[in-house]
Amino acid sequence: MAVESGRTGPFAVKDTSRLIAEAGHGAEGDLKRAVSTLGLTSLGVGAVIGTGIFVVIGEGIGIAGPAVILSFALAALTCVFSALSYAELASSIPVSGSAYTYAYATLGELVAWIIGWDLILEYGVSVAAVAVGWGGNLNEFLDNTFGFALPDSIATSPEDGGVFNLPAVFIVLAVTAVLIRGVRETAQANIVMVGFKLLVLAFFIIVAFVAAFSVDNLSPFAPHGTSGVVDAAAIIFFAYIGFDAVSTGAEEAKNPKTGLPIAIVGSLLFCTAIYILVSVAAVGSLNATALQESDAPLAQALDEGAGISWAASLMAAGALVAITSVLLTVFYGQTRIFFAMARDGLMPRKIAVVNPNTGTPVVLTLVLGGLIAVLAALVPLSEIVKLVNIGTLFAFFLVNIGVIVLRRTHPDMERPFRVPFVPLFPILGMLLILYLVSRLPGETWVRFVVWMLLGLLVYYFYGRKHSRLQLEAAGGQGGLS
Repeated sequence: MAVESGRTGPFAVKDTSRLIAEAGHGAEGDLKRAVSTLGLTSLGVGAVIGTGIFVVIGEGIGIAGPAVILSFALAALTCVFSALSYAELASSIPVSGSAYTYAYATLGELVAWIIGWDLILEYGVSVAAVAVGWGGNLNEFLDNTFGFALPDSIATSPEDGGVFNLPAVFIVLAVTAVLIRGVRETAQANIVMVGFKLLVLAFFIIVAFVAAFSVDNLSPFAPHGTSGVVDAAAIIFFAYIGFDAVSTGAEEAKNPKTGLPIAIVGSLLFCTAIYILVSVAAVGSLNATALQESDAPLAQALDEGAGISWAASLMAAGALVAITSVLLTVFYGQTRIFFAMARDGLMPRKIAVVNPNTGTPVVLTLVLGGLIAVLAALVPLSEIVKLVNIGTLFAFFLVNIGVIVLRRTHPDMERPFRVPFVPLFPILGMLLILYLVSRLPGETWVRFVVWMLLGLLVYYFYGRKHSRLQLEAAGGQGGLS
């Protein structure tokens, strides 16, 4: 394998043509190109629309009032620039690995390792945290619908006074089983769940506008002014995270050159439209004070605003399915990033062998599923989950840089989708990300730095010694190990 531009060692860059040619032709086996553009878009919608819209809207209203509508729009604008960059790189380098792979092609192996290590934490903790949330929503659904709930001893982690979180373990293992069966089955299951949660949200929007909407509830519109809108957007931003998971499926897309840009940008725009419609319907159906004090603001809006007493059960069911869909898509992304790193030799390559019958890395999926199940069952997540925020923003930042670098180093490469106004749009994306990162608490930064230092140690003692790129540059074989 050639080392681009004569760079060697930790700063060696993988040539984009070699990345593309290598995909599916390694000793690990071939991932199946079985996901349609609809399936990819559904992955994006599935990863984005989760508990955020069912719960975080109440917190946003508490900060911005009815102007939370503008907060949703501002948060979406922040994501758009990064989504455009993801779309260009995904269509140009249709290989598993997402931001990790793009960094390898533009900024070198060490930076690729850093972002890959970052994504392992981001996706892994996300899946565990969402699984814990699934358990809580399961109890809420059982209580609202049937009048009983699982005992705390088996429904909460030791952090919250329980012994272990059985529902969280169950859903992680169930999702693991679906992922093992195949990417086509994964995409089909996700489409069904996405359809259900969109029907629930459509029901909410229609009923809220027809039976409960009043312009009086919109006043005062922005009780805390512009600062309230911006502060709420910083929180709401994280309800949009997930569209980047689409890029992890690049190697399994039937038509990656056109399907990936449509799915990445399309899922973000579609979710934005849903979020804004839901926020308008919610703040117009019930006064802001009642919504911000509720743990289930959408159900509260239908209950008090429209007089639908069974709304809590419906919204709880919608949230449960929404969370399952998020789990499926984010965990899928986790396995494909780890797979790409293992194929490059930066992680043990044997663990990423693709099963010829299912077309999936079965052993890898089982190992990650087991580790995440333990994390969800026993480990306190209230603090480390904050690392998801900074990890995601870090990945977005590097993807924006990657577009600018690749335009300079490979100006003539095929780009089925191009970010307009480069470098302006990527720079705007980076500036908005820096602004949001600056609002994160100091302890989050400390934990992030500690995790990165640990990752550098792993790279020094393992990754650099087993890297296929380094072994081939040194005259080695870079074989399966």
